[in-house]
Amino acid sequence: MHKHFKYLGYILRHKWFVFLACCKLGIPLRGITHDLSKFRPSEWFPYVNFFYGDKKKNKAFDKAWFLHQTRNKHHWEYWCPPDENGVRTPQKIPQNIALEMIADWFGAGKAQGTAKTWYDIWLWYEANKMKIFLHPYTRKEVMSRLLSIWID
Repeated sequence: MHKHFKYLGYILRHKWFVFLACCKLGIPLRGITHDLSKFRPSEWFPYVNFFYGDKKKNKAFDKAWFLHQTRNKHHWEYWCPPDENGVRTPQKIPQNIALEMIADWFGAGKAQGTAKTWYDIWLWYEANKMKIFLHPYTRKEVMSRLLSIWID
């Protein structure tokens, strides 16, 4: 039971930081509804067992992560599903969803203790952008917004 409370604490911390970031980005409602699917048993139990259990990736965790990405539009993977040959073609992400994606990065960094400022999120994005498949328009918007927040 202890691991469930630890995970709940993390989720609530993450949601709080995402909400604060969404407020800063002008989309507070997205911050309130962010990651509600993580409370579904199909995500909750595999996540608890992975993050607070044996830390071994397994099919249950992989399925839960896949479900989370396909249920939540704020994940770039939602907008870049592989075709029958495994090729990903990024679609343009609506602005409010792209902003929630940025807020999610910030909330994860803050909740995990790896980010203190928006500059840290910029550095994380710069280090990981080649692994994040975005439509050119969305990439430009993300980079522009990250720069404007960091400078603000």
